[in-house]
Amino acid sequence: MSPDRLIYMANQIGKFFASQGPDKAVPGIAEHIRKFWDPRMKRAIFAHIDGGGAGLEPNVREALTALKQAMTLPAAP
Repeated sequence: MSPDRLIYMANQIGKFFASQGPDKAVPGIAEHIRKFWDPRMKRAIFAHIDGGGAGLEPNVREALTALKQAMTLPAAP
């Protein structure tokens, strides 16, 4: 899937959650992507974030950054 398509999809998710305000929107976006995007899609959008995240709305960028960090943390013993 192209980065442009992933950006579009992520921003659409962000628009859905926008009315809830940033305190609820950011975790809502992250949770939706965590649950419903396949690993290839997540890897591609994380690579886009690493490259600067152009085209992503601020709440979406924040949600993806938090999700990426959460997914790379080692599991607790």
